[in-house]
Amino acid sequence: MPSSAEGPATRAWIALAGIGAAGSLLAGWLPAGALDWQPALALTEPWRWVSAAFVHWSPLHLGANLAGAAVLAVFGWAAALPARAALAWALAWPLTHGALLMQPALAHYGGLSGVLHAGVAVAAMALVSQEAGRRRRIGLAVLAGLALKVVLERPWAGPLSYPQGWDIAVAPLAHAGGALAGAACALACGLRPRLRLRMGPRIKGP
Repeated sequence: MPSSAEGPATRAWIALAGIGAAGSLLAGWLPAGALDWQPALALTEPWRWVSAAFVHWSPLHLGANLAGAAVLAVFGWAAALPARAALAWALAWPLTHGALLMQPALAHYGGLSGVLHAGVAVAAMALVSQEAGRRRRIGLAVLAGLALKVVLERPWAGPLSYPQGWDIAVAPLAHAGGALAGAACALACGLRPRLRLRMGPRIKGP
């Protein structure tokens, strides 16, 4: 469990997950066209860099991302993530959607999944930045799993994919962009692996 010193930082992480979930629920009462990602409006309506995460296209889409936000909040609490992790995740949020500019054929996008991928990358990087041990091994395993998922989704193949079991199309680039944005922001915030240089025995001269 988090110590008292880590409490505020952990609460910041949980608050970000809560903002994602609450915003997604509230957005259901608002017109999606005013909030979703549209590359043609990215510069003139900059709120879309954040609000696109709140738009969901079906109850299944919404439910899956709400569950993901809850899991990520618990993960952050259990790992007692530092304040830099919450900052990195917040910075990665708009950058996740900015990556979609590389695919202008994707005229509309909505969903929290890209931002959740960013959060997973940040959390894993925070664990990898710890001293060698179980937490670091967990972080490496999560990073490896995230990288494998992104590659298997083949974000270079086209703007949309249609995975079995989903009632909507999926934008793989949002997942890849989120993972890369999360990792980059984690590094920028100082969450980088600690390298130990092993020195050989010193040989004294005559």
